[in-house]
Amino acid sequence: MNRVHVTNSHAYGRRAFLRSASALGATSFLGLPLTSRAESVPEVTRIRLVHAPIICLAPLYIGEELLRMEGFTDIEYVPSENASETGPGLVTSGKADIIQWDAVGMFPALDEDKPLTLLAGIHPGCQELIGTTDIVRIRDLKGKRIGVSILGGGDHLNIASILAYVGVDPIKDIQWVSGQGTMDASVLFEQGKVDAFIGFAPQPQMLRKRKIGHTVVSTVSDKPWSQYFCCMLGSNRDFARKNPIATKRAMRAILKAADICANEPERVAKFMADKGYQPDRDISLEVLKQLPYPRWREANPEDTLRFHALRLYEVGMIKSTPQKLVARGTDWRFLTALKKELKA
Repeated sequence: MNRVHVTNSHAYGRRAFLRSASALGATSFLGLPLTSRAESVPEVTRIRLVHAPIICLAPLYIGEELLRMEGFTDIEYVPSENASETGPGLVTSGKADIIQWDAVGMFPALDEDKPLTLLAGIHPGCQELIGTTDIVRIRDLKGKRIGVSILGGGDHLNIASILAYVGVDPIKDIQWVSGQGTMDASVLFEQGKVDAFIGFAPQPQMLRKRKIGHTVVSTVSDKPWSQYFCCMLGSNRDFARKNPIATKRAMRAILKAADICANEPERVAKFMADKGYQPDRDISLEVLKQLPYPRWREANPEDTLRFHALRLYEVGMIKSTPQKLVARGTDWRFLTALKKELKA
């Protein structure tokens, strides 16, 4: 498994150093211990994070050194390799402790009351609904074929929420075509087997370079979706309950890493290319520059759950009400504390 190494401050000029210091904390650059004397040590020193080499998940990877500064000595990235065991599945089965994932993609686990707890929002905007030239508006998808990696997966539910918002019934009005976990929805689109799909970076950027399809909805710029989080931070429920200090420390490292993504996208894009997560450095830089990582400080992540859960509940794609999902599947106490502690 690739390991992340944060470049030493001597490689940067004064201005870059100050930007990094604001995100990482000056103590790490000065060689001082990150932990306050008054702060307890984490209950565990081992932490396992879900690994999926996607650009928008960069905070997980550039945050490894920050996790070490928080007292974690054994940091493992557990790969999410197939649709049969996605990132949320790794967390709920106890094979991983912390996850950054698309919020709606974690709804099935929350709906079934599996041991998953959402902790914070990270950023909006890493998804685009891509369609053929005859798909101009969302309502044009009525009666059309939409590709998904697997029925019931995150891409399926994300598109269903978008359709439900404009009054299209995602159960009755759409022909869903599944790659059955073995074929990416973008491949179905390129092969002409579907009329639309929802792409996660870098899929939309790569298709644009090849002049294939066009963006029908961008969750970066199109309201109301741009107002809500795409990626959120979650944990195994038992891990957070038994290890509150470790959970808060892990969150602090990852949220600081999100600040680095916002302040130094060039540095992060280089890292993603060097580690092979995304070989095309220009695409990484494009994505990182457009994602509003600082939004974790401002927006209420609960609003994201209520917005999407209401749409999906009304059309019968989840059984739990938004209130029930929030009550049993969230814990914002750590985020509230960290917003005050890391106030810019």
